[in-house]
Amino acid sequence: MRSKYIILTLLSSLIFASCNYLDFDETNNLKTKEDMYKYFDTSKSMLTYVYSFMPQGCQWFATSSGNFTPDGLAMRDCASDDGEFGAVAANIQNTNNGNWSAIKTFDDSWSLYKGIRAANSFIAEIAQVDFTRYEHNAQYTNWMKQLKYFPYEARVLRAHYFFELARRYGDIAMPLEVLTEEEANTIGKTSFNDVIDFIVSECDEAIADNHLPDSYVNEPNAEIGRVTKGFAMAVKSKALLYAASKLHNPSMNTELWKKSAKAALDIINTGLYSLDPKESANNLESKETVLMRINDNNASFELFNFPIRFTAGKRNSSQIPYSNFPSQNLVDAFETVNGYKVTLENTGWVSEDPEFDPQLPYDKRDKRFYRAILANGMKFQDRSIETYKGGADDGIVSEGGSPTGYFLNKYIQEGTLFTDGEETTNKHHWVIYRYAETLLTYAESMVNAFNDVNYTDETYKYSALWAINEVRKNADMPAIPSSGKDEFLERLYNEWRVEFAFEDHRFWDVRRWKIADTTQRELYGVKIEKQPNGTFNFYKNLYETRNWRDAMYLYPIPQNELYKNANLNPQNTGW
Repeated sequence: MRSKYIILTLLSSLIFASCNYLDFDETNNLKTKEDMYKYFDTSKSMLTYVYSFMPQGCQWFATSSGNFTPDGLAMRDCASDDGEFGAVAANIQNTNNGNWSAIKTFDDSWSLYKGIRAANSFIAEIAQVDFTRYEHNAQYTNWMKQLKYFPYEARVLRAHYFFELARRYGDIAMPLEVLTEEEANTIGKTSFNDVIDFIVSECDEAIADNHLPDSYVNEPNAEIGRVTKGFAMAVKSKALLYAASKLHNPSMNTELWKKSAKAALDIINTGLYSLDPKESANNLESKETVLMRINDNNASFELFNFPIRFTAGKRNSSQIPYSNFPSQNLVDAFETVNGYKVTLENTGWVSEDPEFDPQLPYDKRDKRFYRAILANGMKFQDRSIETYKGGADDGIVSEGGSPTGYFLNKYIQEGTLFTDGEETTNKHHWVIYRYAETLLTYAESMVNAFNDVNYTDETYKYSALWAINEVRKNADMPAIPSSGKDEFLERLYNEWRVEFAFEDHRFWDVRRWKIADTTQRELYGVKIEKQPNGTFNFYKNLYETRNWRDAMYLYPIPQNELYKNANLNPQNTGW
């Protein structure tokens, strides 16, 4: 049994301690740096601090002051056509209403530079440690086993943080050593392609020669939530996928797609991972999960995302709308169990599935629908969700109603209770990367590399069609037939969407595919009216018209960072 976790939230309250990304004391003045690296446990705590910057999709824990912020509670899918965040004044709304700017930033993630600085410091210092004076300590052998992995864990984390910044900004500053404040404020940008090359080289070195284990099950303390060989391969694969995608590869150079396909194939060929027919979210035993960020017990995610009548009045009245709501756009992406499309038109539901019942439009859908969304008529804590007009879950957003007619189910722990005397909390572990992503990456890369959904050769022994259908088979969905490239890509884009709904993919995918101009304009919901005879009328409802500018394919560099360091110019195009 895996008995011990790395709690990656350790010291997370320090993340926002400074405005300047390199104005940071890694020890937080608790001890001198030299003291921190005299002992194994404190050295390891420095690595744990590097882990604490791992991005995740939502703030599931209180800030150091015990308060919640709209930015922390909003999931990035609500800045895409998959969802809406209820709080109208939250910063995430600026990405939807056209007020996003270098001054009004969203998710600027500049704190990742603190994580990179912490990694740079750790990499330099851990190379100098000497624990031989403890060689007669009973723990010495175990310490040495762990110590050999530490520098490579930090290097892969640093590579991952560089990737997170590069997919936001494109060209980025890329410090590889601890800089003085003066040096930090003069460092220039490295091109996106060079950043990707560095990420790949770092991951390749970590992958080689058993520098990282396949898992920590048989390692000291059997810790989980730590960087493995598989995660190093995943960071490499993800970086190469983005480098090959149209946003950064406008000519669609097939050689870049071949590199991406090969990186994904390498993960497949390890045999370390397999698809899990059960939900991977919060499932520590899932063979599909490559890396999770481990969080402590909490009920805040449920408090802010349960339909409000299930929260027993515990949500602060000023924070009632701070919830994430799936859109009708997303609902329409989920097929029936027989593989037919379903759409809500102005005149009602439309589907060619002979088994589809327009009075029960949420029945017999792809099982991934139920993992992501709570819809009218579905059971929740032994009660039926009622989003129809006048139903128990109907209402205006400021009073806890859904703006789209749907509530979130992804990552929800349904067993969480808020009733006085019966309160419960649960762990919420954010999946950083899972194997389904490898298969869809392979499918996308193969069809773009070889323009044939069935292509295989001695190196690429699996086809694009095989890879997508493996994912569909795991969801008990029928295989898609062979088709031309364009039709296949349309099905593949939809597969990315439904497989990873509210797992922080859609926002990035529409950008790397450069399709956001057509997808991010209108957000729809559903209006439902219950008739006296018990039947329902369903109406497609345009909830919000959104503003899209092509500048938003990349983030603006925060203006305050440009003031501090003019070498971060030029600002990204259009900002």
